[in-house]
Amino acid sequence: MKKLKIGVIGLGGIANFHISGTLASKDAEVWAICDVNKESLLARATELNIPESRCYTNYEDMLRAPDVDAVTIGTPNFNHFAVAYEAIKQRKPFALEKPISLDTKEAAILREMLGNVQVPHMVCFTYRYKAAVRYAKWLIEQGKLGHVNHIYSQYFQGWAINEKIPLQWRFQKELSGSGALGDLGSHILDLMRFLVGETHRVISHADTIIRERNLLNAEGKGIVDVDDYCHVLAKLDNGASSSMSISRFAYGRGNYQQMEIYGTKGSLVYNLEEEDSLYVNLAEEEGKAFRKVEIPDTFKVDQMQAFFDLLNGNADGLDASIEDGYINQKTIDSIIESFTQEKWVTI
Repeated sequence: MKKLKIGVIGLGGIANFHISGTLASKDAEVWAICDVNKESLLARATELNIPESRCYTNYEDMLRAPDVDAVTIGTPNFNHFAVAYEAIKQRKPFALEKPISLDTKEAAILREMLGNVQVPHMVCFTYRYKAAVRYAKWLIEQGKLGHVNHIYSQYFQGWAINEKIPLQWRFQKELSGSGALGDLGSHILDLMRFLVGETHRVISHADTIIRERNLLNAEGKGIVDVDDYCHVLAKLDNGASSSMSISRFAYGRGNYQQMEIYGTKGSLVYNLEEEDSLYVNLAEEEGKAFRKVEIPDTFKVDQMQAFFDLLNGNADGLDASIEDGYINQKTIDSIIESFTQEKWVTI
């Protein structure tokens, strides 16, 4: 089978993941790259042996290129909507980083567009592709936990505690949409929905710890107007109660996730830092103590390979879509409304 010719839009940090996943696949190749920084663009082109004729500084030009079969969109948050909008217009299949937009209004536009035309696509909620998460989903769907009553989640990083980090886009609402909530919390919200179900109502508290940072390309300070941490209580449609703690100020943490799910017949603990792991305690087993489970190879999936499988008509049905991204963004905006107005908000 002919390899899919993939265009990579945005050459920031997440692009390394898109590129390495593409290079590792037998089904695709990195065919073209796009970035507004010409110097970085040409340096990466040399590294990947891509001719200058397939290097773009304008994503619209790449999306119109007939030789590009599909694209990955890994730009900063404030570009996600515009690039995805153009990809849908051009009927170009795409994998879009989360969040899909800066607010629900933008997300609704993408959702409506894809209600009128069919364009193969994926939203990159990365942790859906962790083997421990996939196996946890299977256990829950098999009824091993019974009815789920509680979900307790944490997602902690520590990098933002450094006061010397300047006022980059992640600290500005007009460029990021939100802070730790959209950056980290969006993943936990998607995992909770992926594993258990829809969130019905929320109440939350959030705040900013470092309120000013040095301007990136100028003298002086600028205002940080997004959340550094966010805590959320939620009620799910199935009656389960959940709590979520999110912070980019957790000293010593790199990329720490934990989700504990408690049901009437069992419980599980998913953890991720250096690697993903899963512990279970099931009523059907003797001893009734938490044990680490060995995850069958059938649950091991690579996100980029899943995208290529989708393009080739072999999707497993577990990829996130713009519909999932829309629901995620609507939940984020409801949480922002809650901590801004200090009240429960029904989604």
